Amino acid sequence: MRVLLVEDHPPLAEAVCDALRRAGFNVDHVATAADACELSGQSDYALILLDLGLPDGDGLRLLPILRQNGRVPVIVLSARDQLVNRLGGLDGGADDYVVKPVEMPELVARVRAVLRRPGERADTILRLGTLALDTAARSVSVNDRAVVLGRRELSVLEQLMRSAGRVASRQVLEEAIYTLDDEVTPNALEAAVSRLRRALQAADCTVPIVNIRGVGWMLPRESGQ
Repeated sequence: MRVLLVEDHPPLAEAVCDALRRAGFNVDHVATAADACELSGQSDYALILLDLGLPDGDGLRLLPILRQNGRVPVIVLSARDQLVNRLGGLDGGADDYVVKPVEMPELVARVRAVLRRPGERADTILRLGTLALDTAARSVSVNDRAVVLGRRELSVLEQLMRSAGRVASRQVLEEAIYTLDDEVTPNALEAAVSRLRRALQAADCTVPIVNIRGVGWMLPRESGQ
């Protein structure tokens, strides 16, 4: 699951990116309204974290532009802590308003809470046989027992489960595991799929990851699903 952070303060941006990545999210970061507009039209983000005091414009004016390609939830990050500012942000269309300085555990919890809201993103809990993935909490279980996965393996699994019964192409999976700051390396996708397969097998998961040579990978639907 990919998140877009729009924040022009480098230390805070780095801290937010680190916290979200440790929680299992893929994060792209930009520092201007112009870059946010360009990137939001190119990628399918699950959520946007939006600073208001951007160098090239007010974040609130950016909200309708960011959402013109779909109803993506937005959490405002701002040092403007007056009630009138908070009300303006929420009335202006933000799904949540977080005042700086930001406590990272709280911010991660707020991201998860917004993603769990009905209608924000379909199928927050994905299930296939005994395999379950909570896309908001970034947690996986097999037969109700937790399975620990890395960020890239989680992203691969989410894409495979969302397209269960159909092939997820290499391009789709690579877009899921790489952020703007990542260096694209040969065989990184194969390595992530291999780690995911081993983890699921070790947890006695009966859903196999099938390689369609030259095309991609898939999780077959079990009969009756």
